Amino acid sequence: MTSIPFRLWAKLRLALVLSIAAAAAQAHEIVPTVADLSVEGETLTLEVRGNIEAYLAGVDLSQYSDTNDAPQAEAYDALRAQTEAEIAAQADALLPAWNAVPVVAVDGAAVALSVAGVEITPEADIELPRDGRLTLTGAVPADAREVTVTWPATGGALVLRQQGVEAPFTGLLDPGTPSEPIAVAGGGAVSGWQAFVAYILVGFDHIVPKGLDHILFVLGLFFLSTQVGPLLWQVTAFTVAHSVTLAIATLGLVNIPGSIVEPLIATSIVYVAVENIFARGLTRWRPVIVFAFGLLHGLGFASVLGDFGLPDGQFVPALIGFNVGVEVGQLAVIATAALLLWLGARAAAMADLPPKEDMVADYTVMHRAFAMTGSLLIAIIAVWWVIERTLL
Repeated sequence: MTSIPFRLWAKLRLALVLSIAAAAAQAHEIVPTVADLSVEGETLTLEVRGNIEAYLAGVDLSQYSDTNDAPQAEAYDALRAQTEAEIAAQADALLPAWNAVPVVAVDGAAVALSVAGVEITPEADIELPRDGRLTLTGAVPADAREVTVTWPATGGALVLRQQGVEAPFTGLLDPGTPSEPIAVAGGGAVSGWQAFVAYILVGFDHIVPKGLDHILFVLGLFFLSTQVGPLLWQVTAFTVAHSVTLAIATLGLVNIPGSIVEPLIATSIVYVAVENIFARGLTRWRPVIVFAFGLLHGLGFASVLGDFGLPDGQFVPALIGFNVGVEVGQLAVIATAALLLWLGARAAAMADLPPKEDMVADYTVMHRAFAMTGSLLIAIIAVWWVIERTLL
């Protein structure tokens, strides 16, 4: 079996350390933007829930999923340090640019929006985003027929939900792209297929790039063994479990606060990573334990899905689509990790010019070494998350 060159090992391990450390540093993850649209009489109301500080700082939410990565990171941090009242007082500064888009048009004519209310949920930890609710209103004709919403190009994706009508429109809007005309009287509900496809994207996005804790958990499953069997058993147990709790939590049958769920999810990552270090392979209880942890992760998925909401009348297709998106995201993480290790093994084999049949052996050796290094780093990060989510 061919040995792996030391310099190549050093570079590959450094890349792993930096990538996992970067994941741990994502303390300013941007929350999704959700808007509720309603028209009553001659008043249109758009209630926007999102990261108001990011809007004010000018962070391009279409490009960055974490404010630390944006050029406006310093400006965002300064705003995040201000009080809720100070932020609310600056909300009017958003309107000139938003009305210039325009964000809302009725029957082809732009609607001038004004701020009718600002509510920001207090958050003691300055490293975490605050939940902001911005209520915008505008005057519309009494006989208004259609509304078009265009979220700013830098605003990131927008979940738009129509309220107060039969068969309301619910959709995921791309930034800078006008929505289809939405009937003021309702009747624009999406089809089952449309809901299914749209929520695949929502589910995938929650794993890659935003589900950092879930990514580390899945990597922990991957690091246990090079064999397909152990990975298949674990992924199957995890998938079945989180699908169950995602469904029952979304239905409202179970409601456990995030203050309890999030530390437990971090604990599950610690367990999987530590067991990887000491276990020699798949134990009898590993799938059972992974199933139990999958139940916890399903509750975490449900909280995210609760942020977006599910379209009326298309609950099942949207829920299935979200779950499919989560699975595709998880498989993408595993496939990427396997590909990177395989490319590393191939580079090592080419450096030493071994027979081709040594490629599998090189991959196995590299996987084991990375499993030890990676599992240790994941355990350290997850222990910090447990402390942060429990005590800080």
